[in-house]
Amino acid sequence: MHYIIIRGPLGIGKSTIAKELSRKLKAEYIAYDRIVDKHKLDKHLEEGYISQKSFLKTNKIAIKKAKLVINKKPVIFDGNFYWKSTIDDLVNKLKYPHYIFTLKAPVKVCIERDSKRKKTYGRDATKVVHKKSTSFNYGIPINTNNKTKKEVIEKILEKIK
Repeated sequence: MHYIIIRGPLGIGKSTIAKELSRKLKAEYIAYDRIVDKHKLDKHLEEGYISQKSFLKTNKIAIKKAKLVINKKPVIFDGNFYWKSTIDDLVNKLKYPHYIFTLKAPVKVCIERDSKRKKTYGRDATKVVHKKSTSFNYGIPINTNNKTKKEVIEKILEKIK
């Protein structure tokens, strides 16, 4: 089997895309935000962001969950992955075929999308996370600007077939 990383800035639509993709592929869905919240891994900061150390701990938990099912079905990881070291660590420790997709859109689009959620993070947080998560390229870029959920998912499915 394989795994897929869906990464990008806050408000880009990662969770929406990852959940729908999980449904279509009958894959295990693993949300980094949920792990960070559940294990209170957002307390240690580095450069104003949740630290690399915290995300390496998140990886450990996520990898353990993935290994329970990855021989039976694909796994989809949903997270900002704004530290390149976190992605490198995950790829080095979870030695299975994988695909990494970086969802992209202008910051104003992410701010608008965030403002429409039940739990918003706000303009400032969206700007900061957008800047950090777009500071490097990793994997296959997917432009989500002016694209429907269906169009984005179709693009991803084209790449993994």
